[in-house]
Amino acid sequence: MSTTSLPTPDHAAELRSAMLAAGFTADGLLDLLGAPAYAALARSETVPALRATRGGGDGPLATLVRLFLLQQPVPYVHAASAMPVEAALADGWLRREGDEVHATVDVRPYGGPDGEDWFIVSDLGCAVGGAGGIGSREEGVVLGVGGASTTLAGITVRTPVGSALDLGTGSGIQALHATRHATRVTATDVNPRALGFTRLTLALSGAPAAEMLTGSLFEPVGDATFDLIVSNPPFVISPGARLTYRDGGMGGDDLCRILVQEAGARLNPGGYAQFLGNWQHVEGEDWHDRLRSWVPRGCDAWIVQRDVQDVTQYAELWLRDAGDHRSDPAEYARRYEDWLDEFDARKTRSVGFGWITLRRTDAAEPSIVVEEWPHTVEQPLGDAVLAHFARQDYLREHDDAALLEAHFTLVEEVVQEQVGPPGAEDPEHVVLRQNRGMRRATKVDTVGAGFAGVCDGSLSAGRILDAIAQLMQEDPVVLRDRTPEAIRLLVEQGFLEPVPRPGQ
Repeated sequence: MSTTSLPTPDHAAELRSAMLAAGFTADGLLDLLGAPAYAALARSETVPALRATRGGGDGPLATLVRLFLLQQPVPYVHAASAMPVEAALADGWLRREGDEVHATVDVRPYGGPDGEDWFIVSDLGCAVGGAGGIGSREEGVVLGVGGASTTLAGITVRTPVGSALDLGTGSGIQALHATRHATRVTATDVNPRALGFTRLTLALSGAPAAEMLTGSLFEPVGDATFDLIVSNPPFVISPGARLTYRDGGMGGDDLCRILVQEAGARLNPGGYAQFLGNWQHVEGEDWHDRLRSWVPRGCDAWIVQRDVQDVTQYAELWLRDAGDHRSDPAEYARRYEDWLDEFDARKTRSVGFGWITLRRTDAAEPSIVVEEWPHTVEQPLGDAVLAHFARQDYLREHDDAALLEAHFTLVEEVVQEQVGPPGAEDPEHVVLRQNRGMRRATKVDTVGAGFAGVCDGSLSAGRILDAIAQLMQEDPVVLRDRTPEAIRLLVEQGFLEPVPRPGQ
């Protein structure tokens, strides 16, 4: 476990003011570095940014970028022109060696969803865009901004709530987002050092303080319940608990399973729990059923598998994450064998990655949707998550007869694609495609395409089907009998939106 002491937030407000005055923001970085160098930072490539800041001279912005983001020593006099340097030294943000100062932590500008200028504080070289990128093998290292953390922030429901829990907070990214719409925010982590970084992230970002509790899973919060629970847990399925930030220390995918199973009892009515996770694809077992079995009683669930890797790809990904590929070849091979032995023992053939959302419900028959969607989506998706569960409520409350009496509109930015040989009179099939949110695509038959195209809210579904039956010279009773399933699918996937009728 890392024992390096952390800065104190005593003068964080002064440091924040200096950073903002210098333009040390996400937009300021893009302006200074240019798009290619800025994009290279996300790949942990720092040479273009180093070149760009040399061109920026000794100005405050270039100084702050080189110091806190690229972790290069800068002359004391340059640092003094960019920030309250003596306060930064006293609080431990900097250390001095002769005429130069060095950053003790990694500080990355981070743009909030409404244009807020935030800062994520983490261990040196452990922010995406930091000097070394992720690759530390120090057990207690605390990471900064990464793809997983921004993904979770993007899918999280952002309605105003009384209480929110960031379980396994790390450097505090989820807690920071939660302060925008939660009256009370609690952050927990098994690593006390992570809570120190969260405190710094909130202070330097000018956000309200959060309650900080040390411990594993839900143990620190006792019997408390919340309106929102978010977690980017240490979900990596690994042989042992080598790195606190990624390895949960439980066998297989047990940590993710237990987290999901225990979350239901910690949610207030109508509350949401949202997690990222990995899960095993076990020989002889359907992965959909495996995940359905995790969902606690009294909860709706929407589980989306975004990616699958075979066990060799998965092992190589996380060996590289820890920098093991740069170690002794024999040691690398031994660790690789350990991963494969672990997977063989558990009959694991591949590993899935995705999102899990729970909603506390009092419905007699909860909705559990487990699906695979590896395609591009449009973040943020918080509103799309809310809409998904609203549609589940609607479909639960409307049987087939009620659907035929209902009115619908086609959601905006849905396009129709006809697929078939060039010149053919009729397409082989028709595809409806969304250009927003989940960006789903679904095949429909001629009736489905015609029905969707006519839905403008003015006619009930049944009357539209009667008109289609007349045009196609079909029996309207038969068409009414066989079409509600297709309507239900189009509503469930967000292509059709119910139109509230007077009195509803």
